[in-house]
Amino acid sequence: MGKTAGGNATRGNAARGQSPSFVIQWHDASQRHFDVRLEVGGVLKSWAVPKGPSTDPSEKRLAIEVEDHKLDYADFEGVIPEGQYGAGTVMVWDRGGYRNLDSSHSVAEGLKRGLIEVWLDGEKIRGGYAFKRIEGGDKPQWLMIKMRDEGADARRNPVSTQDRSVKTGRTLAQIRDAEAST
Repeated sequence: MGKTAGGNATRGNAARGQSPSFVIQWHDASQRHFDVRLEVGGVLKSWAVPKGPSTDPSEKRLAIEVEDHKLDYADFEGVIPEGQYGAGTVMVWDRGGYRNLDSSHSVAEGLKRGLIEVWLDGEKIRGGYAFKRIEGGDKPQWLMIKMRDEGADARRNPVSTQDRSVKTGRTLAQIRDAEAST
């Protein structure tokens, strides 16, 4: 998977009694997309979201389930070398904690059932989001849908207006260029 980050971080927030974490990484790979990752059961459950998250509840974003990642991958920002899985530049676009909005099921159970509802408390994205599994495709496909709440805003488009890392303040190009010069 290329470079790893986070050093010795083996326990996530949930294991330490804090809110579980989420991260959204902007990934400039063969196709530019956003990877939305939720800490669940000691791993990062992950979806590739081609258009990135929306703050407009009327927009449903395709979210393709991808392999789980280790918790320390949430902190990775850099370039995955050519020839390796996921080759390309990765930015920590947003991060924070989240909570389950469904009091009748855990997030892990919701994943099995095909519906999770979470409140994301990030630096760019805040509010309720539903992930609903749909039929089709080689990999499980979901929809990522913004809920109607105070974080909803049909006029706001953070994917196009907020292009810097919450970790380092760099753009994708600056991350790529910095790694190329080392």
